[in-house]
Amino acid sequence: MSGHEHHVIDEEAAAMFEPSSWEERYSGEEQMWSGKPNPQLVAEVSGLTPGTALDVGCGEGGDVIWLARQGWRVTGADFSANGLARAARHAEEAGVADRTDWWQVDARTFAADGRSYDLVTTHYLHPPDGGMAEVTSRLAEAVAPGGHLLVVGHAPSEVFTQLTASHHRAMFLADDLLPSLPPDFEAVVVEQRPRTTTRDGVTVDVYDSTLRAHRRRW
Repeated sequence: MSGHEHHVIDEEAAAMFEPSSWEERYSGEEQMWSGKPNPQLVAEVSGLTPGTALDVGCGEGGDVIWLARQGWRVTGADFSANGLARAARHAEEAGVADRTDWWQVDARTFAADGRSYDLVTTHYLHPPDGGMAEVTSRLAEAVAPGGHLLVVGHAPSEVFTQLTASHHRAMFLADDLLPSLPPDFEAVVVEQRPRTTTRDGVTVDVYDSTLRAHRRRW
């Protein structure tokens, strides 16, 4: 590969982290995601008492809808207006529009600004070059005392052969995020969990880096 070709690929990869790329992806009619809740969300939240929740990087709203059906009052946040429009439509179709709100915001510049939630969650949000550590710190500010933070992402793996170096650098281990937690947080789950998925008709085993932390009340 020539230097020019490598540069073009890096630019295309970088664009995948920007709102304009996702606005384009969500501009068509075809649904991108399954609409099913992410498995680690179900595993970690099913035992919690419903309250208020914030789902950052909510995409088409699958996790928001699941949380709302469990009794949570949910705000879905994403930097794509088209994605949020899809999510709102899906929530309406699912009959949970009255339990959902929507917030257009970029997780990389997210600020709680006095907002607080009993649960703050994000799945497969991968800002470039290790940026998830800073995002985790920002999200923690929005967790109410006694509340929970759940961060799930792709663990580095050779399975993702189609991805660029930039995408691989955006992946993380759960341990990588621990220094980002404020001192009043206690880590409850810090692990890479196996998950089986199908890509292009091939079944592969991947790992979800899973961090759940509880904010003490004092």
